Amino acid sequence: PLVESGGGLVQPGGSLRLSCAAPRAIFSVFAPNVMGWYRQTPGEQREVVATITGGGTTNYAESVKGRFTISRNNSRKMVYLEMRSLEPEDTAVYYCAAVSPLVSWGQGTQVTVSS
Repeated sequence: PLVESGGGLVQPGGSLRLSCAAPRAIFSVFAPNVMGWYRQTPGEQREVVATITGGGTTNYAESVKGRFTISRNNSRKMVYLEMRSLEPEDTAVYYCAAVSPLVSWGQGTQVTVSS
């Protein structure tokens, strides 16, 4: 599975950077695969936060546009989510995902935005 890191507790207005490492098993298909970050809160459905194609085209949920930035390093097989101006509503478990054509999920990392 993919492995996320970088979650934690941050005050409102703060920043965090999430990282996602791809396992060796998908190294050969990582570069062209669409990758994404999703999040989920208790009792709610998992929602997409941002996606990035192999060529670097990005898409964001309206709620995070202008605050979050997704990026990838194909040579290092890594995906990142830079989060700024965090709000309590951003509190969730964040999941890294291989979206298409290969589908794979990480186990998630908790992000808590609270004073």
